[in-house]
Amino acid sequence: MRAAPTILHLDMDAFYASAEQAAKPSLRGKPVVVGGLGPRGVVATASYEARRFGVHSAMPTAQARRLAPNAAYLVPRFQLYRTVSDQVMELLARLSPLVEPLSLDEAFVDLEAGGTADDTASALEIGEQLRTAIKAVTGLTGSVGLAGSKMLAKIASEEAKPNGLLLIEPGTERELLAPMPVRILPGVGPATADHLRRAGMTTVDDLAEAGEDELVRLLGKAHGSSLHRMAFGYDDRPVVAERDAKSVSVEDTFDADLHDRVRIRTEVERLADRCVQRLRGAGRSGRTVVLKVRRYDFSTLTRSETLRGPTDDPTVVREASARLLEAVDTTGGVRLLGVGVTGLADYTQEDLFAQAADERTAAGESAEEPATGTVPAGDDATGPPRDPRSEVPESAEQRAARRWPAGHDVHHETYGHGWVQGSGVGRVTVRFEEPGSLPGRVRTFRIDDPELRPADPLPLVRDPVDYSSWPASLPKSLSGPVSSGAESRP
Repeated sequence: MRAAPTILHLDMDAFYASAEQAAKPSLRGKPVVVGGLGPRGVVATASYEARRFGVHSAMPTAQARRLAPNAAYLVPRFQLYRTVSDQVMELLARLSPLVEPLSLDEAFVDLEAGGTADDTASALEIGEQLRTAIKAVTGLTGSVGLAGSKMLAKIASEEAKPNGLLLIEPGTERELLAPMPVRILPGVGPATADHLRRAGMTTVDDLAEAGEDELVRLLGKAHGSSLHRMAFGYDDRPVVAERDAKSVSVEDTFDADLHDRVRIRTEVERLADRCVQRLRGAGRSGRTVVLKVRRYDFSTLTRSETLRGPTDDPTVVREASARLLEAVDTTGGVRLLGVGVTGLADYTQEDLFAQAADERTAAGESAEEPATGTVPAGDDATGPPRDPRSEVPESAEQRAARRWPAGHDVHHETYGHGWVQGSGVGRVTVRFEEPGSLPGRVRTFRIDDPELRPADPLPLVRDPVDYSSWPASLPKSLSGPVSSGAESRP
């Protein structure tokens, strides 16, 4: 624990939804929901306008539509979100060499290690400057928490939302935490909270008063002792600059259960190829291939195979996934499939490249010539050809939804840049507008209009302020008293 609030936690406000509102002038101030739009889709992020209707992250999209039928429902644009995240992380890196990203929109920063803050006043100053810089560079807002520990800094940023700053003075932790619900503490999920509630503990003060022995009796040695320390505000975890990924994985939930065994294998192969693309994008390789299968009754099975060494060969991962699938009973249908790679490394075991070819040759197959009567894999796959007889025919509506996802960018030769509002009945509806423009007009085209094509996202801020020299000459101490729990909100 530190004597000064020099650990900063940044959490961007409704990140995906806010980025969509910034990119689409017609959606500003309106409810926006980003996530999967199919019958089994899940909400990734909801704007604050949508949250007023009860929509929240991890909610089924179908339920969200019932609560907010007039909201805009959009498919995520991760290319845009990663670009904005890179801009934010670059600003954080200017504050300290110790930046610990938790996700695209969230990170801890050790201000003391960067020499940018050493007391309450300078920490407040840098927190406000950071919020200003993020707004100028990305056009979005973020909430900042400052405290003497990671736990309290994260609690502070949550309390500051949206678009605010909250500083927790060291020494005031116990008083601040006492009335808060137990769920505010890390590691207290619904099951633990319910267990504590049945024991008569609903607030952090109840945990502190219960004592360590009682919490150990209820939750076990490790969890009970840790929770008792956190109830008093103790958290000595350091900010760690390198958070090494332990695995890379992808998964898909299907609108209708898959029953055809050949179709299931085809989907597994596609997922294996996407997983390898992510693996290579991170410059990594992996040794253990993991298959995840969620069946029609929501039972979930995982199977894994450890290779002789790390690989990033799509053929090796694809065929290992297929072998794992052979050991899984898919009778009754499959609603979700996933493929992952664990045991990550920064190098590749070269002899594994020949492994798949050797196994196919042993099985009497050719490693070089594709089977006859096949067609190329889909746009998102780099795997082997597929037998069209094994595929369930895709309707024109499904093809349109895949080519023109709601919310994604397009360009028309006559009307310029726009985004897809929706598609159906052989038509795609586009609103033509750009970040910073006035709300644009809506036009409808055939889904095969030769002048219409998918496009890359435009920058949210056309001429961002140059922060390349920030935070030069930042004052280390500012005059004037700052009260305990100092707070700044818009």
